[in-house]
Amino acid sequence: MGIVLSSHWFCWMVSFYTFKMMREKDAICICRESAHYRRSVAASLVKGVYILEWDRQEKLQGPHALAPPWWEFFQFQLLRHLVDDADFSIFGAIYEFKPLASYYNYSGDGSPRYVIAFRGTLPKPGSLSRDLELDLHLMKNGLHLTSRFETAMKAVQNMVAAAGASNVWLAGHSLGSAMAMLAGKTMAKTGIFLESFLFNPPFFSAPLERIKDKKVKHGLRIASSVITAGLTLAMTAKHQRNLAAEDPFATLCAWTPRLFVNPADPVCSEYIGYFEHRKKMEEMGAGIIERLATQNSIGSLLMNAMGMEAEPLHLIPSASLTINLTPSRGFRQAHGIHHWWGPDLRLRSELYKYK
Repeated sequence: MGIVLSSHWFCWMVSFYTFKMMREKDAICICRESAHYRRSVAASLVKGVYILEWDRQEKLQGPHALAPPWWEFFQFQLLRHLVDDADFSIFGAIYEFKPLASYYNYSGDGSPRYVIAFRGTLPKPGSLSRDLELDLHLMKNGLHLTSRFETAMKAVQNMVAAAGASNVWLAGHSLGSAMAMLAGKTMAKTGIFLESFLFNPPFFSAPLERIKDKKVKHGLRIASSVITAGLTLAMTAKHQRNLAAEDPFATLCAWTPRLFVNPADPVCSEYIGYFEHRKKMEEMGAGIIERLATQNSIGSLLMNAMGMEAEPLHLIPSASLTINLTPSRGFRQAHGIHHWWGPDLRLRSELYKYK
């Protein structure tokens, strides 16, 4: 217990002194121009959800609670918890941004009034079994059928209705980023586009990004695209559907979530190849093939052929992709939320827009 608490305290102290300098520089704003600050704040608010659930399980309250510094330092207030009805664990939180009037007036600069954040899987007895159950639903493209997502979606819809889309951010890590992505996609289908910060979002496919030989990797991706496009055409012909009229990306392409991935993390690293390969295929003149392949997965096509509803959550048309090139010591560090607020990160970012 003491080791874990010390670890949380150490992380918070690192975050504190990092943002002490940033606070003086940015005057507490979460400006559109300060991408590092916005990313770091979003990651810290997600971390706050992890610690909220930790505090609940450890029965830490009042002055003993470890969670408040993760949002209070940035002048956010905890509006309410999001609780899973199956195990009563805290899986999300709604924060309200309330800066001191003497410091900053956030109106009109793109800062949020509210941030809805979701945690990922927490390896503690009071929540682990339910989290793993949600992980399985995610792998089967069935996260939208769970009561946890239903709770999350209602919270997002209610907050957007009350405050307006421009005043609400979504944020999440791992399983939580999948929750935020699904909520963002659901809203985007209705023409509402929410600013979204998705850390280590899961991408379930063959781990081609781990292959070192670039020619082999590129060849396998081309083969996969051709097979996926062929299956898509076969399914379309079988059911006599209009492929152009059913482009699932048509209504989503204006939504550009911010994805933060680490190439050393197999959970999310495939997003790198997913977007880079699409760009290469367009340059090769094979954009039509890739346009079909990028919207579908072989697994979801086979499930649909068996009469099972399956829309791959991880396939999205547009994104602002940030890759963390900072060396990681193993999977745990590469997948962790904590490395996204470091001041000395080596990052590479690129904007991908669906045509």
